[in-house]
Amino acid sequence: MAEFTMELNEEQREVRDWLHGFAADVIRPAAAEWDEREETPWPVIQEAAKVGIYSLDFYAQQYFDPTGLGIPMAMEELFWGDAGIALSIVGTGLAAVGVLANGTEEQIGTWIPQMYGDQNDVKVAAFCSSEPDAGSDVASMRTRAVYDEAKDEWVINGTKTWATNGGIANVHVVVAVVDPELGSKGHASFIVPPGTPGLSQGQKFKKHGIRASHTAEVILDNVRVPGSCLLGGKEKLDERLARAREKAKKGGERVKNAAMATFEASRPAVGAMAVGTARAAYEVALDYATTREQFGRPIIDNQGVAFQLADMRTQIDAARLLVWRASWMAVNGKPFTAAEGSMSKLFASETAKKVTAQAIQILGGNGYTREYPVERMHRDAAIYTIFEGTSEIQRLVIARTLSGMPIR
Repeated sequence: MAEFTMELNEEQREVRDWLHGFAADVIRPAAAEWDEREETPWPVIQEAAKVGIYSLDFYAQQYFDPTGLGIPMAMEELFWGDAGIALSIVGTGLAAVGVLANGTEEQIGTWIPQMYGDQNDVKVAAFCSSEPDAGSDVASMRTRAVYDEAKDEWVINGTKTWATNGGIANVHVVVAVVDPELGSKGHASFIVPPGTPGLSQGQKFKKHGIRASHTAEVILDNVRVPGSCLLGGKEKLDERLARAREKAKKGGERVKNAAMATFEASRPAVGAMAVGTARAAYEVALDYATTREQFGRPIIDNQGVAFQLADMRTQIDAARLLVWRASWMAVNGKPFTAAEGSMSKLFASETAKKVTAQAIQILGGNGYTREYPVERMHRDAAIYTIFEGTSEIQRLVIARTLSGMPIR
């Protein structure tokens, strides 16, 4: 087990600087254009693939970093560049985590490479969990998967929403109900291979922020997938469902479902994204405050501005430390006995919203225009308190974990 450290080693610093350079030289110059276009920035993803950032190998190296800091470091630097473009680059990772968390070694080896493609033909993947009537309330999920034993196929029907890369993905990972009587415990995850009949894109959402990232509905109409596309396999699913039924009879302990396993693994990474956006806005505000003069002196010479910047930096650093702690715990098998993963996501996402708003205030009228990037950063930051579990859900998870009570 790696010891917890607050200092990156030499190799990590080299990777960080490399990512920072890509974010500064490639992502930032393209940010405003793709935000306005509200389209997937395929040329930027292609560039990321060419240099090795958008690849299975890169994310595997960061994911298996024994210190746990590889992924949060990478997320912070890319999202420092621009949240919308960065999400287009890393959005495939949520689907990949879904396979890593629930799949067999054969499924991992088969499907994750197809999620990324290669530098000459880049692909993306989508993780599909939320539904029009089931976001945070995963127990209300209606998408059904029924096993056709004669053909060894699963038949999936339903509508997913808020899916990053939904409909344009090469591979979709879909969470569906296999046993309605078990509620959220009766869920399973499925791979929907490229070109599978019955899967189509529904509404594409026009969003307030992260507009360079494609978000859409995914419609599943009698989608048939081979039995081998059930993540973890049927034997494992049957055993898990049998345990859940037995515990349900006894009123026993909670059993984690497939979607929650994915979200628990990814929450610190989302916190790192928020830290990157907050840091970017803070740096713009700090630079502006030291160069903008009013009444014959830089505006940072006023306590009202200087104290805001002091608070912004303090909150950003605190958020990063919570993210690093949770990431180290996850990689080293430390249980989240106080919901540390949710803590990191909650504090970092709330910090990003607050810091980007303060950055606009420091820039005044300029901050409210698109001539400066902080208004875009503020729009982007709003998503962090919503996706992969709202701030209210994070607080619920933390409170339940601390108290052991079924708080509603």
